[in-house]
Amino acid sequence: MIRRSLIVLLGALALAGCGQPDAGAGGDATPGEINFSVLAPEGASSMQIFWAPILADMEKATGLKVKPFYGANYTALVEAMRFGQTDVGWFSNQIGVEAVRRGGGEVFARTFDPSGDDGYKSVLIVPASSKTTLEDVLKCDKTLTFGAGDAKSTSGTLAPMTYLFVPRGVDPQGCFKTMRAGNHQANLMAVAKGVLDVATNNTTSMRLQKDRGAAVADQVRVIWESPKLPEDPIIWRKALDPAVKEKLRAFFLTYGQGEGTEKARERELLSKISIGGFLPADDTHLLIVREMEAVGALQEARNRRDQAAIAEGQKALDGIRAERAAVEAKIGQPVQ
Repeated sequence: MIRRSLIVLLGALALAGCGQPDAGAGGDATPGEINFSVLAPEGASSMQIFWAPILADMEKATGLKVKPFYGANYTALVEAMRFGQTDVGWFSNQIGVEAVRRGGGEVFARTFDPSGDDGYKSVLIVPASSKTTLEDVLKCDKTLTFGAGDAKSTSGTLAPMTYLFVPRGVDPQGCFKTMRAGNHQANLMAVAKGVLDVATNNTTSMRLQKDRGAAVADQVRVIWESPKLPEDPIIWRKALDPAVKEKLRAFFLTYGQGEGTEKARERELLSKISIGGFLPADDTHLLIVREMEAVGALQEARNRRDQAAIAEGQKALDGIRAERAAVEAKIGQPVQ
């Protein structure tokens, strides 16, 4: 149970390390007020700096008071939406799936990259001076220290499990001298300083560090990349007041779009978190990640030679692929 066992382990690590969500999150929103959750893979303090002016613009455009919720980890964001502590937020794809499945959430928009290269990749990084190769990582000889992502991180856990470890029958828990979970920034710093031999990260996080002039990005090198992953969803509670939904929809789909000094200012704010703007979307945006989950589960069953689980996994995967094919036929283009 390679993939499942890693997720359980990392989930335990993440929950053990989290306290209460960061300041700024209240309980249920009062009339005229919404609680907006922010994915903070680099830590809440840095996200506050970048998101504060954007949320101020949201207040001005919608007439709503916007209270930020900087989740201590990925699970906190899902639970906050599930229990009505947040109304709308920026999610990664895997926790977006969880927010829709059990958090009462619904996708209404998604980000796109300011570079025009839509999508990003999960990576494995090692110190720039290290001679460690991907083959060394896959030896599973317990000589290397490994930094994984949060259990609910698309690029930090799901993608490397789906595209690298599970297809090769590799169980990370049995491969490394030590293994710990951390956010992208923590993993990058640990690898650059030689505290970790190898860790997961993603191309967006690394590019942001370079754009911000952080020398740490030049102190690591990439030894593996995943296929391209979809951009992040923006999700609101299904039960949110329809009038509030329309105000939010209008804000996101026009923010940073158009000409003029004001729109240029908005784009500059978004570029600091590697967002070019927002496009309309729905729950079908998550089909690719659901397919990744199913592929990983099926391959894990094959590695175990569990025929019942293989049949169940293949049925689930076929269903998701049929759903995706139907959606793509309807819209006349690939799901993104």
